[in-house]
Amino acid sequence: MFNFLKSDPIKKLDKEYGVLLEQAMQAQRRGDIEGYAKLTEQAEAVKAKLDEAKG
Repeated sequence: MFNFLKSDPIKKLDKEYGVLLEQAMQAQRRGDIEGYAKLTEQAEAVKAKLDEAKG
């Protein structure tokens, strides 16, 4: 009945993926290679969850 109030998990994961990629790019530009590597790894994990959710 109130399905319109539930958040879409795919949308949430897609947004989180984009944010992590943006943060990784900024870290790389600052020269923070370790931070870039960690953020990229997190983004890849979110991408795997996103691909799994899409089916």
